[in-house]
Amino acid sequence: MAQRFYPIKLKEIRKTTKDCSVLTFDISDSLKEAFSYKHGQHLTLKTNINGEEVRRSYSLCSSPLDHVWQVAVKKIDDGRFSTYVNDVLKVGDELEIMPPNGKFYKEIDKTKTKNYVAFAAGSGITPIHSIIKTHLTEEPNSRFKLFYFNQTIQSIILKEEVEGLKNKFLNRFELYHFLTKEKRDAPLFNGRMSVEKMDSISNLLLDIHSVDEYFLCGPIEMVFLIRDYIQEHGVAKEKIHFELFGTPKGAKKKKSIDVNNADMSDISIINNGVRTSFLMSQSGVSILDAALSNNADLPFACKGGVCCTCKAKLIEGEIEMEVNYALEKEEVEQGYILTCQSVPKTKNIVVDFDC
Repeated sequence: MAQRFYPIKLKEIRKTTKDCSVLTFDISDSLKEAFSYKHGQHLTLKTNINGEEVRRSYSLCSSPLDHVWQVAVKKIDDGRFSTYVNDVLKVGDELEIMPPNGKFYKEIDKTKTKNYVAFAAGSGITPIHSIIKTHLTEEPNSRFKLFYFNQTIQSIILKEEVEGLKNKFLNRFELYHFLTKEKRDAPLFNGRMSVEKMDSISNLLLDIHSVDEYFLCGPIEMVFLIRDYIQEHGVAKEKIHFELFGTPKGAKKKKSIDVNNADMSDISIINNGVRTSFLMSQSGVSILDAALSNNADLPFACKGGVCCTCKAKLIEGEIEMEVNYALEKEEVEQGYILTCQSVPKTKNIVVDFDC
C-alpha cells in the first residue's frame, strides 16, 4: 500500500563521530503502530531546504526491541540533506517522515540456531547494528560475525554501540575492524576490500559454507565484490541479503520530457484510491518523473533503483525497467516495478501504488 508522510519532531540529536549525527524521533502513541518496524528497515525523511523539497532514506540503527526510532546521518560532501541535518537541524525541529519500509532483514526464529555474517562499511553499519542486536537478543543460540570497514578509528560510526554488543554477547559475537587510512599491526586489517582480502578472510576467519545468512551493506563496489565472491564459492543466492548506500554510479540519465514525440503513452496512476492520468513520451523519461511533473503526489526517495520506496504494480501495459537493485525476481514476475526506473513501451499504462 502507498504510504504518506507524517510531521515528526526531533527528540534528540547526538554526535557519534564529528561528521555523523544520530537522530531520535518523537513518535507519538497514536503513530507507534503505523511506525512499527523490522530490524534493518529504513525511514524516508523529507524537508524543504532553501525552498526546495529534499528527500532521503536512512536506515534505522535502533532495534525494534528498544521501542525507539533512531537514524544515523553522515555528512557527505555536497550532501544537501546530510549537511542540513548535521549543521542546521536542532531538537524540536520537525521533519516529514514516511513509516518504516524495506526488506533488508530475516524474520526472527527463537527456536533456531543460526550462524550469521555481516560485512559493513562506514554508515552501512546502521541497519547492520539493528539486525545484529535483534537477532542475538531474540535468538539465544545464534551467532554473528561482523567485518566492519572504516577509514580511521575516529570515523567509526556507532563504535560504542557495536563494542557494547561485543561485550554483552561475548561468546556469540565476533567483531573485526578494518581501516583504510590508518595502519593496524596485522596487514589483513589494513586497506579496502578486495578479492585478495576476501581470500585471506575466508582462509583465516570465516568458513564461508557454515554461514546460514549473509548481510552486506555499504558502497555498491564493495557489496557486489563480496556478493560475487561468496556466490562463486558456492553460497546460494537466497542466503545473501544486501543494502546499497548511495545511488550507484553509471545509472542511465533520463531525458527531458518530449511532448512532441510521436510515441506517446496514456498513463494512469492509482495512489491512495485516487487516479491521475496524463500523456507522456516514450523517449526515456521515467513514469515517476513524468507523474511528478503532472502534480501527482507519489512516494519516492533515492530515484536510483535502490530504496524501493517508489515500488508499484503494473496493471496494464509494458515498461522497460532500466535499473533494479531492490526488487526480487519473484516480485518482478508478479508485475511490480520501480517507477523511478520504468519507461513506458506501450500506448496504455496503468500503475497501482495501492497493491
